[in-house]
Amino acid sequence: MIRHWTLQQLRLFEAVARLKSYTRAAEELSLTQPAVYIQVKRLEESMGISLIEQAGKKLLITRAGELVYGTVIEVLGRLTSLHLSLSDMKGKIAGPLKIAAVTSTKFFMPHILGRFLRVYPDVQPQLTVTNRLRISERLAENQDDFVILGQQIPEPLDLVIHPFMDNLLVVAAHAEHPLRHKKNIPCTMLSEERILVREAGSGTRSVAEELFASEGLTLRPYMELGSGEAIKQGIMAGLGISIIPLASLSLELRYGQIALLDVADFPLHRTWHAVHLEGKKLGLTAKVFLDFLMEEGKQNRAEIITHARQAHLGKHPS
Repeated sequence: MIRHWTLQQLRLFEAVARLKSYTRAAEELSLTQPAVYIQVKRLEESMGISLIEQAGKKLLITRAGELVYGTVIEVLGRLTSLHLSLSDMKGKIAGPLKIAAVTSTKFFMPHILGRFLRVYPDVQPQLTVTNRLRISERLAENQDDFVILGQQIPEPLDLVIHPFMDNLLVVAAHAEHPLRHKKNIPCTMLSEERILVREAGSGTRSVAEELFASEGLTLRPYMELGSGEAIKQGIMAGLGISIIPLASLSLELRYGQIALLDVADFPLHRTWHAVHLEGKKLGLTAKVFLDFLMEEGKQNRAEIITHARQAHLGKHPS
């Protein structure tokens, strides 16, 4: 029976069982949904028992499926450790590098990866960009070498946390906003403005909610948008103001498309972190990239200070 099972079938079954979805498994593995479905069915046929059952629109894992899933996790984990050990023995910076990052990092993570690949062209990066809730799930399931996120560190996981780069959050508004020349605007005045926010679960939205709560106010979003780029377009269209990373606004500030409001206690100083589970063994490629990331963070600090000065914030990092 065993000789009819393939490693690919086990990988596909693991993804379907974990995500409870053929479609999501297919997206994660860059395959079509029918291809995933067929391979999982062939695995069931070769084992002679049902592993997954359909109940309405939900997928349920059978008792046999749970047993197979636990074993497959062990097998794939051992194979991953073997791959890391062999790569380390070769001493070559190459092969897969799996990183998951919150959506707000997309304005800098692709650039960092691009610079890394110019130095180590044999590395095969896989960058998954998603919201904070999904990042927490991926971290708990140990799907990546590490994840990149902001201040909202998932609990109660035992984690190793590497702070690597500053993240200044500012209040951005339309270039002709009435408050653009006002100094030291009280935070309470923001409640009178139309606030644009990201979807529930995003780090920047959580920051806005915490800020309003600290002032005894409740954040009432005027509009919820699905990406940082959509937020910027909404600001430039005059739909409202938003709390947004300063480093994502370099072009808009340079060409005068967005103004920064001088709000009390802003900019908010936050930090980007590279995070993985405690006890996780990082391969040589992941270790080298982590060192590269830390060095990039040091260089980026000078750029952030320049951005702050050019934006006339004055309250930049020292």
